[in-house]
Amino acid sequence: MNASFKARFIRLSIWAAGIFVVMCCFRLLYGYVATAPESGSVFSDYFDGITDLRKNYASEKQQASNPSAFAATSQKYEKTASLRTQIAKFDDDSRLVKQQVTAFNAIIQYEQAMGLKGKRQLHLLIGVAPAAFDSFYLAVQQIGRLKASVITKVDKTNEYKQLNAKKVSLEKILGSLNELRSHGGDLSDLVTLHDKILEIENRMQELGVELGNFDEENEFCTVKLSLYEGAEAAPQSISFIHRLKVALQWTILWYMYLGIGVVLASLAILLILLIAGRLKKMDLFKTE
Repeated sequence: MNASFKARFIRLSIWAAGIFVVMCCFRLLYGYVATAPESGSVFSDYFDGITDLRKNYASEKQQASNPSAFAATSQKYEKTASLRTQIAKFDDDSRLVKQQVTAFNAIIQYEQAMGLKGKRQLHLLIGVAPAAFDSFYLAVQQIGRLKASVITKVDKTNEYKQLNAKKVSLEKILGSLNELRSHGGDLSDLVTLHDKILEIENRMQELGVELGNFDEENEFCTVKLSLYEGAEAAPQSISFIHRLKVALQWTILWYMYLGIGVVLASLAILLILLIAGRLKKMDLFKTE
């Protein structure tokens, strides 16, 4: 009896120790293979918090879907590149960026410089001709150390059509109101009519500004460039002792959770068995 209990205890202890070692080795290995977050992720996107920036649109001709039609349709789109770059020589690299802007006949539409020396930032919104967009995008990537970049292209054809339809509708309303005013009437009615005409004219002016962004003479793609000053930090090596310490801390915590779970599950099973045994004694499990 004692020998059997001792052997069973040793067997359970070996299993428990084995599980602990496996969990610890797993966590230690994970510390080596896990990918550290890119250091550039600490640079937030400055332009996310800026509203009322100029919208740049471009167009490209598309052949009509009907083969018999020779006319090509124009697709309106908004193309934006966002780049975040770390630079060590802030003044020189900032000057180099502006030289590239001049070389590609681009336009700086928004500029914001901030920060003290050593931690300065420069944020530029640059309008680039669609034909030069890809070349300019590649050129500015060569300046400093690129931390993040993304290009998005959004179709704006339907939005452009809706704005034109709204313009036509407002023109019809304005024409009707002017015709009513020409017929004369009570002074109060004429004042109300005049206010309504002014409101429609203001809406048409705002609409004209929006449509002006789609004008082929103003076609640009957008480059949002953020420059962050700072020398590249040397990668920090993590000692094996530290990794082992972290692995042991993690293993002890989760091993404790696992042990508590096993105990609770065992108690639940034992309780179910006791209830089943009690019900069986009460002949509730007997079959006819």
